[in-house]
Amino acid sequence: MRLGFTPQEERFRAEAAAWLEAQLSGPFRDLRGVSSHVSHAARRHEWEQTLGRERWSCIGWPGEYGGRDATLAEQVIFAEEYARAGAPARLGHLGIELAGPTLLAFGSQAQKRRFLPPIARGEELWCQGYSEPGAGSDLAAVRTRARLEESARGAQWVIDGQKVWTSLAQFADWMFALCRTQEGSRGSQGLSYLLIPLKQPGVTVRPIREMTGDAEFNEVFLAGARTACEHIVGEPGQGWRVAMGTLAFERGVSTLGQQMAFRNELEQIIAAARANGTAGDAGIRQRIAQAHMGLKIMRYSALRMLSAPAGSLPPEALTYKIYWASWRRQLGELAMDVLGPAGEVAPEGGELGPLTRMYLFARADTIYGGTNQIQRNLIAERALGLPKEPRGAS
Repeated sequence: MRLGFTPQEERFRAEAAAWLEAQLSGPFRDLRGVSSHVSHAARRHEWEQTLGRERWSCIGWPGEYGGRDATLAEQVIFAEEYARAGAPARLGHLGIELAGPTLLAFGSQAQKRRFLPPIARGEELWCQGYSEPGAGSDLAAVRTRARLEESARGAQWVIDGQKVWTSLAQFADWMFALCRTQEGSRGSQGLSYLLIPLKQPGVTVRPIREMTGDAEFNEVFLAGARTACEHIVGEPGQGWRVAMGTLAFERGVSTLGQQMAFRNELEQIIAAARANGTAGDAGIRQRIAQAHMGLKIMRYSALRMLSAPAGSLPPEALTYKIYWASWRRQLGELAMDVLGPAGEVAPEGGELGPLTRMYLFARADTIYGGTNQIQRNLIAERALGLPKEPRGAS
């Protein structure tokens, strides 16, 4: 089975591939193959702005907001070609892939006009304020609070609380956050979806150093931080619906680009196995074959998800995260077994190799975005309709 494309779509593929090749062999050749989300931040911000000027940043968005009105097939093609070209991890991906689609689906016209063009141009970067110290995988347990308060600048939301594991917050200008706005509410009730500027008094961002040496994740402390009363997406107290819509977009077209990046990692493993002779080991060959089959399964699953209505979370989407996270963790283990002792050291004063970094980072894949244990609960309760797990009083 193969996803087929029309001649016109293949011409679009050639155009996208040619543009990416010209940029990554020319002015941005230093960014080719950069997988870290935090290194080369200034250069990658320039890359975001270049994508925006050429309208390659968010091609599926309407032209009036900086997109190309691209079809779903064209979006799939660009995601694949972007990964195939070895283009850098997107510094603006939380705005492009999550905040922007959420505003297109749930935002007011004023919010779309205000926020979408700067995201598309790569001028404003975003982060996601969901997880908290006591509300990681159990998102409905958030305690960050927001209240409306009159000020000289009009009514504003005043926010107090803490977010954690906030990816790329140190670079972000804005955060979309789930906050409790109804006193005494519990669970998914009484939550609101707020857009909060981060460059203000009352916001402290503290990076969390990972074992890769990077600090992609951050703690964000909100102590009297403010945002305008109109910077709420949806109605007060109805933020859970919007937040679930955001999670659905997280399993959209970008998953196919993610899989192409995974394929690049698998090809690096195969090349290493051929170079050091481990390809002659029958067990290694079997694991490589299993990894290849897993990639195919992920592709077909992603295509099924893309056939669902925009903003919905079909049953197959509920299985996707646990599948790819477990698969990639096993891929990292395969990489280390292929590399052997060479994968356990870095050159003096140098950086870890890409496969070693992948192995270390993949340890987090089964934790962030909902642990594997929580993912199993979601599959049981939402996809299979089984009784909910008993919970104690909060």
